[in-house]
Amino acid sequence: MVETHAPFAAASLRPISVSQAHRPVLFVVVDTEEQFDWSAPFSRDQVDVSAIEDVGRLQDVLEPYQLRPAYVIDYPVASTPASAARLAALAADGRCEIGAHLHPWVSPPYSEAVGPRNSYACNLGAELEGEKISRLKTAIREHVGLDVRSYKAGRYGFGSTTAALLESLGFDIDLSVNPHMDFTADDGPSFIGFDPVPGFFGERRRLLELPCTTGFIGAARRFGSPLHQAASASWLKPMRAVGVLSRAGLLNKVMLSPEGNSLHEMRALTDCLHRDGVRTFAMTLHSPSLKPGCTPYVRTASDRDEFLKTIDGYCRYFMSELGGAPTTPTELFRNLTAAGDRPAQTTH
Repeated sequence: MVETHAPFAAASLRPISVSQAHRPVLFVVVDTEEQFDWSAPFSRDQVDVSAIEDVGRLQDVLEPYQLRPAYVIDYPVASTPASAARLAALAADGRCEIGAHLHPWVSPPYSEAVGPRNSYACNLGAELEGEKISRLKTAIREHVGLDVRSYKAGRYGFGSTTAALLESLGFDIDLSVNPHMDFTADDGPSFIGFDPVPGFFGERRRLLELPCTTGFIGAARRFGSPLHQAASASWLKPMRAVGVLSRAGLLNKVMLSPEGNSLHEMRALTDCLHRDGVRTFAMTLHSPSLKPGCTPYVRTASDRDEFLKTIDGYCRYFMSELGGAPTTPTELFRNLTAAGDRPAQTTH
């Protein structure tokens, strides 16, 4: 019988304090994966990775800002010669970093039933989850030529088993936690109670959690998580309470991503978190969004132009108006580990 995952608790992280005088830093994480129909059932058969051909468009936007994206790649990308070679060449030229990204339903061994619950790797049981992560790491080493040290769970499927497995499998960095998000309705994890600040975890050695940058904007943002949870109650869905709060300017949950979030929202979130003392920002996206028709966010060539324009506009704002600097997960690991483990103030 497959065990039910134990959630990874916010208390398991030891938040890292960064001086408010510190220059804010930005890194980019790309969930680098196969194209599939997001509205269809999960399938082992959808493994086309041709969108990887379009990563050059993203590189062209990021490189003027000296941003080197972290491509966290899954098994179909790592095991397909063309995509593996494309990313290996970028890494060899020092233009990106490579990490691991687990989509359980297209990663061997294929021993579990395919479905929503098992799309969260933390639900598979430690043995199967560990074997899938290990085989993915091996595939990246064999086909891309790198021993990756950073990991992001597909669908944010990170639990206490994942944390222990990453420690034992030689990873240094996790990128899976998505603060304020609750996936329990789909049998996934909950990250209610987490903040978008880095933290250390690990029992025998120190690993770094670099969470997604998700938070609240609006007049009622200080009550963000409990208010948003209350408005999300099933009995309020017919009244669209979450949308009412957003349109009224009271509360809007925003992720630092060009997928489903406007440049205005991304800037507003960054301004709010920066005032709270946050100095580490993660912009995230999916590689199939670089090819029209592969995700709900980019349906046409015009959509892609706007998508890339949003990324460029945000980077310009971050580096120029906010006075920020580029970084990568690996650079942050080295810098924050060297700085040590100091208690951090809670953010909102």
